[in-house]
Amino acid sequence: MAKIRLAVVADIHWHEQRRASYRHHFDRVHEFADVLVLPGDLTGQGLMAEARSLAEQLAKARIPMVAVLGNHDVHARSDHSITGVLADAGAVFLNGATVTLKVGDLTVGFAGTKGFCGGFGARCLTPFGEQEIKDFIGVTREEAAKLEEGLGSLQAEVRVVVLHYSPVVQTLDGEPAELYPFLGSSLLSEPIDRLGADIILHGHAHHGVERGTTQAGIPVRNTALPVIGRSWAVYELER
Repeated sequence: MAKIRLAVVADIHWHEQRRASYRHHFDRVHEFADVLVLPGDLTGQGLMAEARSLAEQLAKARIPMVAVLGNHDVHARSDHSITGVLADAGAVFLNGATVTLKVGDLTVGFAGTKGFCGGFGARCLTPFGEQEIKDFIGVTREEAAKLEEGLGSLQAEVRVVVLHYSPVVQTLDGEPAELYPFLGSSLLSEPIDRLGADIILHGHAHHGVERGTTQAGIPVRNTALPVIGRSWAVYELER
């Protein structure tokens, strides 16, 4: 049986003071995994200095890297430049795009985007009333449409979805209920359930829990660093 090992960590929130504790963070990841996945909030405040410092560490990884941006990464509006710096270190950013890798005998496809807010199920925000509300939930719908387009075009034996915001409510357990609408949206899970995936990886919910599922039973993993409590979590997918 063929398998792939994914090392995953979100919400690193890199800043210069982390350099000493992270100096060996990625230099051995290739011993444990085939691909390194980074579901957003890679920088502390979206600053170029943070991105350049993190790039030095990511360059030590000897395996492919797949990533999406998080809300911290876009805070200073330098996200395009941050993406470029980290791409030079080897990270492939999705943002609606897809990438397919050959790992042993398996083809593994990744689709993803940052995602956005809105809430879940019957309590999900709808585009009604003020234009500001319509604009807000419109961003989430655009992100969901990116996922649908990417997954619809993805041809691979193993399909992995990477988000920053959560597509399900279960992995938010432990967060204040008032924050749920700002931690993700079930609109993100709808195209995934329609088109299928083997696993969904996200971050953002620092006080949530690691495991959940979509309505269709697709595994969801919250890989925020405070949740997994280690350099990265490893997930094995088999065929």
